[in-house]
Amino acid sequence: MKRFYVILFVVIAAAALLGLAIAEHAGYVLIAYKNFRYESSLWATLALLAVIWLVAWGGKVLIELLTTSGGVVNPWSRRNRSRRVQIAIEHGQMDLAEGRWASAQRHLHRAAEAERQPLMYYLGAARAANELGLYDESDSLLERALERQPQAELAIALSHAQLQTDRNDTEGALVTLQVMHERHPHSVQVLRQLQRLHQQRGDWSAVIRLLPELRKDKALPPSELAELERRAWGENLTLAAQREDDGAVGLQSLNRAWQQLTAAQRQEPQLVLAYAEQLRQLGAEVEAEEILRAALKHKYDSHLARLYGLLRGSDPARQLHVAEGWLKDHPQDPSLLLTLGRLCLQSSLWGKARDYLESSLRVQRNPEACAELARLLAQLGDTERSNQLFQEGLVLLDKRLLALPLPVPAHV
Repeated sequence: MKRFYVILFVVIAAAALLGLAIAEHAGYVLIAYKNFRYESSLWATLALLAVIWLVAWGGKVLIELLTTSGGVVNPWSRRNRSRRVQIAIEHGQMDLAEGRWASAQRHLHRAAEAERQPLMYYLGAARAANELGLYDESDSLLERALERQPQAELAIALSHAQLQTDRNDTEGALVTLQVMHERHPHSVQVLRQLQRLHQQRGDWSAVIRLLPELRKDKALPPSELAELERRAWGENLTLAAQREDDGAVGLQSLNRAWQQLTAAQRQEPQLVLAYAEQLRQLGAEVEAEEILRAALKHKYDSHLARLYGLLRGSDPARQLHVAEGWLKDHPQDPSLLLTLGRLCLQSSLWGKARDYLESSLRVQRNPEACAELARLLAQLGDTERSNQLFQEGLVLLDKRLLALPLPVPAHV
């Protein structure tokens, strides 16, 4: 408080001294140049110069304020521009996650144009445009991303291929990925996208050709790769059998595909099952029975045992005898019991067939066993039990039948 009074006293004293100086001697200033003439007192001139200096200084301060402020004074300043971009990023990412595609595209495109590292925003905007069906605009956004960040070519191409796949342009996606595969042959992501695309297209031969690279570059976990390999070869067997309308030609094609497998692969139950099933559909049941018998002797598999009962080999009695030999080690396998029932039906052993089918149903309620036993009982005259089994088999085939509404029975 004392300091304030001291300053106030100094200001008053200075003003008083200035007033005395002005009163004692006003001074005189004359400026003349050609037709210009300025004439005034010294103190008035000094006051004018002070005002001019204050105006200049005030203008400078105002300009600086306009160029640097981020508040109300200048909404287009650098700080506010950065803030608007950040808001666009936040809104765009949220819109993209929540499926508001038009808003996401608008916000992310704005953010991409303003940012120095715009890749992720261009990719997001391209995805949003793709979801809206604006495919040309989506591609243009990716091209713009490549112009701004050419070093991100692989990432942009992978995103482009995925967007092409999403719009069902699998041919375009394949071309994109093949180009990237040539330029980046050891890219795990390129390999994985190629593998998924070949699967989606049903091109299992291409998947098989890709398997060595998937294994070499460890693009998939070992268990997943092994399962993919089994499925690819199995699907390839199916396609080979169906490649020609002529059954004989289809059989030759199927056998060639089977011979392409390694000895170890020809012992895989899943591949043996696919091969034997195609042989059965082509009418080569004798060959299929021999293949299954050899495979089951090497390693028992319930799925192979089930298919064995659908085949008619060259010697049905021997076929039944072989299958009964497996029963010693697998007495509770419902698929094997079903197979034995079917083989007994082939040999007209009605009572034995009924026993095996009843045993299969005791272990597991199965629609196939229900149907086989129902057919047999209908022929044996037990129509009531036969109808019950047919109904049970239908329910087992699709349990959703239980939830469907039914009409109210009419009262007689």
